[in-house]
Amino acid sequence: MAVMSESLPLAEARSLVARAKAGDFGALEHLYRAYERSVYTFARRLTKTAEDAEDVLQETFLEVCRSIATWRGEGSLWGWIRTIAASKALMRYRREKVRETEELDAALEGRIGARGEDLPLRLDLEQALERLSERTRAVVWLHDVEGYTHEEIAELMGMTTSFSKSQLARAHQKLRRWLGEGASA
Repeated sequence: MAVMSESLPLAEARSLVARAKAGDFGALEHLYRAYERSVYTFARRLTKTAEDAEDVLQETFLEVCRSIATWRGEGSLWGWIRTIAASKALMRYRREKVRETEELDAALEGRIGARGEDLPLRLDLEQALERLSERTRAVVWLHDVEGYTHEEIAELMGMTTSFSKSQLARAHQKLRRWLGEGASA
């Protein structure tokens, strides 16, 4: 799992943004084409389905079009777009109220543990990540892969820093256990 990097050189990104601010729709289309794959891949890591990732992609670029004038050229354009995508993915999650409670999580873990013979012999990291709730998977991805701080994650998700830390610690514990089960099965 690689971290995505800037899709356009900064000078080219600034030029396209300047053209987009002046009303050049071709520049907006060029930005979309340059970042479409990176945004989709990022959104796919934060959502459960490809359809949700497509929706996040579209919502992200609608917001980019609406807010392009607010990008001041400080930092990378990809960083700004990625922040919008993370926000859209997390807002989608909240809107759909797909929150899993800790009790449900524990009940499901009990079922999975009781039916160990149904599990594949080896669980890879992708499969283990899929077993996490969307919220927890988002925290893991943002922190461990994208390099967000707990403070940034808390701000994006509208939660506390301790929430981010506890979600990450629990997720790491689950992942270690699940990956260990796969290796020892």
